[in-house]
Amino acid sequence: MVEGSMTQGAGQEPVVRTATLRDFRVPPYAQTPVPPTAPHPDSAVPADEPEGYTPTARDLPVINRDTVQVQTGPDPRPAQDPGLGPLYVVGDVHGYLDELHAALAEQGLIDAEGQWAAGNTRLWFLGDFTDRGPDGVGVIELVMRLSAEAAAAGGYCKALMGNHELLLIGAKRFGDTPVNSGAGTATFQAAWLLNGGQKNDMERLQDHHLQWMSRLDAVVEEDGHLLLHSDTTAYLDYGSTIEDVNDTVHAILTRNDADECWDLFRKLTKRFAFRDEAGPQAVQELMAAYGGQRIVHGHSPIPYLLGEVGSEDGEDSAGPVVEGPHVYADGLAIAMDGGVTMAGKLLVVQLPLHD
Repeated sequence: MVEGSMTQGAGQEPVVRTATLRDFRVPPYAQTPVPPTAPHPDSAVPADEPEGYTPTARDLPVINRDTVQVQTGPDPRPAQDPGLGPLYVVGDVHGYLDELHAALAEQGLIDAEGQWAAGNTRLWFLGDFTDRGPDGVGVIELVMRLSAEAAAAGGYCKALMGNHELLLIGAKRFGDTPVNSGAGTATFQAAWLLNGGQKNDMERLQDHHLQWMSRLDAVVEEDGHLLLHSDTTAYLDYGSTIEDVNDTVHAILTRNDADECWDLFRKLTKRFAFRDEAGPQAVQELMAAYGGQRIVHGHSPIPYLLGEVGSEDGEDSAGPVVEGPHVYADGLAIAMDGGVTMAGKLLVVQLPLHD
């Protein structure tokens, strides 16, 4: 966290002031369109690979469009139940357990021993716990443990289903079983490896990890914030209400059909629905169905939304600097994936972000 940019975390000394949207405005250099660059050779996807893969190479194609952060009107959040604690959200972790510990501790949510220290605080993880980073199973186990500790303290720690949870579940259940990808033969195992799957995670993955991931919800609404993992309208394919979507996703995973699970993974891997001129309309479409006054999502790294590309190995010192969430789509969407896999920042932020 940038000093003075966030509010006080539970159990933590106060910092200077509450963050505002101005703290997260696009820096001048990011407001100029960046010409597309050729993708890193490792990011090339074979022509017969199915649509929907998430590349895991150092560089993805630059988005050659401006994404502008704007000021919003009055705080849209509804009155909060006085019995509820503050609300925090966590962006994509992707196996970076040490960085997660540091970010949670910085907000006062855990103590020096990694135990829940936030009382009745509410904490939501937006999905993608594994792949690319060194200890995805360690991240899952931490979130599971904090869920129990937070509940005992009068708060809660919960998590959403990300596309990488679906990918890991599929790789474990179906392995090299061919699936109907719509673009030729594919397998969950191949897709998992292509998207940063770590063999040590697969070796350590146990049934209780899989059961926990399979029960995660896909969409929730908290304090006027519609929380979901992916910046896509594909959720609408699975139900007209939040309850319908979550029930449908759980039913698909329970039926254990490889093709059906693949289609769910493919759809929730789509991205960038909220950027560009049509972005606000897409956000409004989702909120009209599911409620909320703002969408908060992970999945698409902020550097890509800003048209900046960094290096996943951290060697590119001129890469983008992520200091906080990215507010865009006329102030209706908040992106939370700080790009930890490309030497960005693992974001843990208190909501709401407002003037």
